[in-house]
Amino acid sequence: MTTTYTFQIYNSTPLLPLEWNSLAVNNIFLTREYLEVLENSCPVNMICHFIGIFNDNKLEGIALTQFLFAEKLESFGERDQCLKTSVRNFAFKNFASHVLFVGNNMLTGQNAFAFNKEAIQSKVIKTLHKAINQLKKDLKANGKKVHITSIKDFTATEIEPLQAEFKNNYTFSTQPNMVFEINKNWKSEQDYIDALSKKYRDQYKRARKKADGIVKQKMSLADIKKYEDIIYDLYFHVAKNAPFNTFFLARNHFSFFKEIMKDNFLFYGYFIEDKLIGFNTLIKNGNTMDTYFLGYDETIQREKMLYLNMLYDMIAYSINQGFREIVFARTALEIKSSVGAKPVKMYGLITHSNTLINHNIAKLFNYLEPKTDWQERNPFK
Repeated sequence: MTTTYTFQIYNSTPLLPLEWNSLAVNNIFLTREYLEVLENSCPVNMICHFIGIFNDNKLEGIALTQFLFAEKLESFGERDQCLKTSVRNFAFKNFASHVLFVGNNMLTGQNAFAFNKEAIQSKVIKTLHKAINQLKKDLKANGKKVHITSIKDFTATEIEPLQAEFKNNYTFSTQPNMVFEINKNWKSEQDYIDALSKKYRDQYKRARKKADGIVKQKMSLADIKKYEDIIYDLYFHVAKNAPFNTFFLARNHFSFFKEIMKDNFLFYGYFIEDKLIGFNTLIKNGNTMDTYFLGYDETIQREKMLYLNMLYDMIAYSINQGFREIVFARTALEIKSSVGAKPVKMYGLITHSNTLINHNIAKLFNYLEPKTDWQERNPFK
């Protein structure tokens, strides 16, 4: 008896099959609840679709796609105002402004799909390929031609079965995912401090001393709503100054996230004399703590070493709560490395709808992906 795999594309979470979450048990970022947050408070230039893969009528695979269109973006990152940026922005607007991500462009790591353990992997991936092609046709019929398709973020072993199926795709590697492994013998923040070498213990002490006068507060849904505009300004300041940006969050993103995800979403505000000067967010994902977006007042962040203090706070909380690892994601690689995070090389697949460009995709990709030079640190004894 041959197994027949089929797919269904959903453009709204209420339409998802009832058993959807049974395949998302190991990843909060594929659950119906998280996808509802994404759908209802996603960036203005993003459209989400959800794919169900079936064997007869049994759900065997689930996947997330995000279609990003750059027309509504004011800025692709303002930090490097030079020729390369203008060339990159031109290239981006004309050849790469419609990008279909299979996965989640707002997170780092394999948040693209989950399959039933019993499913025939190669067949599920082949069906996913068909679903992606169908989605591209549907988008084109609605006047949205996909320029680039990208499947992300995978470790070296996770990418292999995808490479076998998506043969004409270019395999790329971007900035690594910074992952902090929590030593199973650590029970408190003090255990972490004791494990640091003298130089990095001194860095810790200096940062903590600088943060004098800052009050950290766990914020409720009502608090987040009360400070919504200030929160957005703090977030936007940081996002706008990133080297390269493909989206900006919706203003209500954090309050909606808290409303739906409740205790799995943590929001911490940092205050000086009742004025909100920074915030960070964390998402509990099984044994893993995922760091999410943050924001701060740049003038205070420098003087008070606020960003570094936030990293230490995230580590302290995760140790106290018994988490196994912290996903610090990309960006700010060196400072994350200085607190003990290690780089994990991540890979993705990319293809362009234009055959000529696709032939030279490696060159185009190197233009679009800003290079980062950084030095890895080891803060432990």
